[in-house]
Amino acid sequence: MALKKGINAWSFPADLSVRESILLAADAGFDGIELSLNATGELSLESTEEQLREIRSIADDAGIALTSLASGLYWDYPLTSANAETRQKAKDVAKKQLESAAILGVDTILIVPGAVGVDFIPGSEVVPYDQAYDNALEGFQSLAPLAEAVKVAIGIENVWNKFLLSPLEMRGFIDAVGSDYVGSYFDVGNVVYAGYPEHWISILNKRIKKVHFKDYRRQAGGLHGFVDLLAGDVNYPEVVKALGEIGYDDYVIAEMIPPYTHHTKQIIYNTSAAMDAILGRTER
Repeated sequence: MALKKGINAWSFPADLSVRESILLAADAGFDGIELSLNATGELSLESTEEQLREIRSIADDAGIALTSLASGLYWDYPLTSANAETRQKAKDVAKKQLESAAILGVDTILIVPGAVGVDFIPGSEVVPYDQAYDNALEGFQSLAPLAEAVKVAIGIENVWNKFLLSPLEMRGFIDAVGSDYVGSYFDVGNVVYAGYPEHWISILNKRIKKVHFKDYRRQAGGLHGFVDLLAGDVNYPEVVKALGEIGYDDYVIAEMIPPYTHHTKQIIYNTSAAMDAILGRTER
């Protein structure tokens, strides 16, 4: 099994352009980069097909793959919302994300499924769990035909959202959606505070479309627990073993938070070296 090494756009200094981020990822030795669809800017809800094709060309010229397309907009527009207009906005974002991904030539988009509540966003909506579940399920079932039409999978990310809290529940939710084009975008680091990523991997199995690598130190707690790869409590030998056992041979994509305060580009190079160690690409 040869896992491919990618990195997420949120790992880069905020002042870098898409081109600069792509070139930096290539220079640091990554096989691919996951870009993000934003509300405005050069890769956004406003982007034209021509602009998207230019981004694809930049990556091709740099010799690096576009692995997937994320978006942070679902924190603002959750599919779980009690507000029908908010849910429709989420679907509109997802439609643009799927169509953009198809133009960019990527096979998976990342969608945060919504939330029952979010502690780290002050004033965020709290939705009864059963209502959140029903709203999200309807949302993904309505998006599945478009995903199938453009041949781009939807990866549902496990996040700190008080929702889909166990691998058994995530598995059941994905199966209830009932489409091969809707699966899991499994984030290794996000489950460490309450579980073991290797267990999630074996349970979600073939439902996993893409994987995020992060690390987390339980003793620190809260958002302060996120640390550099290999500095936390993720048992990466077991994670890699579990991925091998389910036959996963796609991208593992680092999503590094928080950024460095100084020499901000260095996190890209440090992450690349750590991933080489995790994936057995180096003997150091």
